[in-house]
Amino acid sequence: MPERAHNLGKLQSIHGVSPAFLQRAVIVAALSFVFFLLMLGGFYVRQNIGYFIISMAFLMIYILTMLSWLRQRRNAFMLYQNGFTFNRQTFLWSEIETFEGRAESRLT
Repeated sequence: MPERAHNLGKLQSIHGVSPAFLQRAVIVAALSFVFFLLMLGGFYVRQNIGYFIISMAFLMIYILTMLSWLRQRRNAFMLYQNGFTFNRQTFLWSEIETFEGRAESRLT
């Protein structure tokens, strides 16, 4: 919990990562694991080092995707009465002087 969280007031809402993005990461991880197993099977049958190298590449994709998926699941934007928290940082409404940006209503 952030150190200034007691100054933020009542919790209004919590916004996590979009389920669509998490679902895409799971699909990529599942496919890369399936291709890893297929290439490992190809290496077992053909005894060609190329299959082993490709299987290790798919294994690395799987591991990196799962690590990023687990990390993204923990990201949350928490909105309070007197401010918000994001990425373990606390921002009070009184501290914000300017804001520049644009709003999009669709997934990018």
